[in-house]
Amino acid sequence: MAKPQRKRKQGKIPSLEVIFLYAFLIVLAILFILPIFYLFMGSFKAESELFRVPFKWLPDKFQFGNFINMFSSIPFFKYLKNTMIIVVCNIVGSLLSCSLVAYGFARLRWPGRDKVFILVLITMILPYQVTLVPLFLMFTKMKWIGTFLPLTVTCFFGNPFFIFLLRQFFTGIPQDISEAARIDGAGEFTIFSKLVIPMAKPALTTVAIFAFIRSWNDFLGPLVFLGKDELYTLSLAASMLKSNLDPNWSLLLALGAVMILPVLILFFVMQKYFIQGIAMSGIKG
Repeated sequence: MAKPQRKRKQGKIPSLEVIFLYAFLIVLAILFILPIFYLFMGSFKAESELFRVPFKWLPDKFQFGNFINMFSSIPFFKYLKNTMIIVVCNIVGSLLSCSLVAYGFARLRWPGRDKVFILVLITMILPYQVTLVPLFLMFTKMKWIGTFLPLTVTCFFGNPFFIFLLRQFFTGIPQDISEAARIDGAGEFTIFSKLVIPMAKPALTTVAIFAFIRSWNDFLGPLVFLGKDELYTLSLAASMLKSNLDPNWSLLLALGAVMILPVLILFFVMQKYFIQGIAMSGIKG
């Protein structure tokens, strides 16, 4: 018997609309990448090359000494330690508090639950700058100014955006799993810690990434609440380099490259969970 001939699958020709869409996205991606590329290339340039006309993207000679001079110009590792203290506390505090609150909104039934959740969402409208003066006055009376406490303790009381993300994710987990565990005698904390949390790894990773970026790049909070040079973070170190009468822009770019590198590495390593967390958090309302 003759074998039936397989029909060749002809590639589908993309429409003009799809071609223009991809072209637009490529141009948009290039526009976003160019400043980062300039930052890294500028960190290897001599200061005289930064303002040279005509402009050149690549340095004539890679100046690795910019990083050495930057490390010696400021107490870099002290500021890095201060930054990491705040970052770690923010990540741990956000994961603990926001996951517990989100679980209560998503998996438990109690009077006024939805109304309270709406109130939590309303707080997202308030800009951080609006609450800065009341917080400063409150922390002054508590004698927290000049310590890490205003930037670390507060994150253990939840963040409305993180609560929203986790609540949306927890809502998408079938209730049958929790009901079966309750029938077997499991308590709510056991269900939360043994069943829900392991399933929420993408959402928790997303929250951890957001918490890291927010605290790593935070400038206004440390500027207002720390008040001591020995407590300064890396973001404040950049302002110190720039506030000099004759700032060295090569050193500033070198510090900027060092600060942005962990964010880029974290995103590329965790982008799978980050995308899953964002996508799955918007499935159910």
